[in-house]
Amino acid sequence: MTSPARNARSASAPAAAGNGASLAGARLRVAVPSVAERVAQELRHQLAEGLLLPGARLTEAALAEDLGVSRNTVREAFAELASERLLVRHPNRGVFVASLGAGDIHDVYTVRRAIEVSTIRNGGTTEQIAAVRAAVEEGKKAAAANDNEGLGSANQHFHRAIVAMAGSRRLDTIMSQVLAEMRLFFHKATVDAEFYSGYLKDNEQICAALEAGDGERASELMLAYLDRSEAQQVAIHGV
Repeated sequence: MTSPARNARSASAPAAAGNGASLAGARLRVAVPSVAERVAQELRHQLAEGLLLPGARLTEAALAEDLGVSRNTVREAFAELASERLLVRHPNRGVFVASLGAGDIHDVYTVRRAIEVSTIRNGGTTEQIAAVRAAVEEGKKAAAANDNEGLGSANQHFHRAIVAMAGSRRLDTIMSQVLAEMRLFFHKATVDAEFYSGYLKDNEQICAALEAGDGERASELMLAYLDRSEAQQVAIHGV
């Protein structure tokens, strides 16, 4: 004969399983970004890598075909990036990569100081610091090959690796937007072929301080780096 307690446990099992499945589904919905979010992230990446230039016109149909998604998905991604001021929609003309104004410079560098200086002060794991070193070496190879755009991308990878030491997906997401904005600023600066190479020595010194376990020194170098970089951008953009 089956006991009432066993019957109760048996009856509750499907419900428990159902609740477990429901929770798992909720976690999945939270963890997995929508297709539109992934498209937006891809476009941020292309902006940060210098593949999309300020003022370039973007079309829903072409991007939908290239990325294998619907035009509605691309439209959603455009709306997200427009809210971040990376894209701008002109009525009756279309969607264009933003040309950021000089007034945005201080705001962007304020965010960079808040994120990068505090992150670097805390250091990182051996693997995280190795990623910073890899970006420095990537920059050296690009410089040796006189590849200015490659050097620019290596510089972006350096700063991305710095922020990645925090181990925060939220900070990584914020930094992806910041890096896209920075590349839009830097396009005006790169008429000077030596622009990015000027930062390579700084990257090396910061990386060496991290490898020596001196986070305080690394943070001081990073703060001076960002102050100097902001002043240079202000001069270039004529604020």
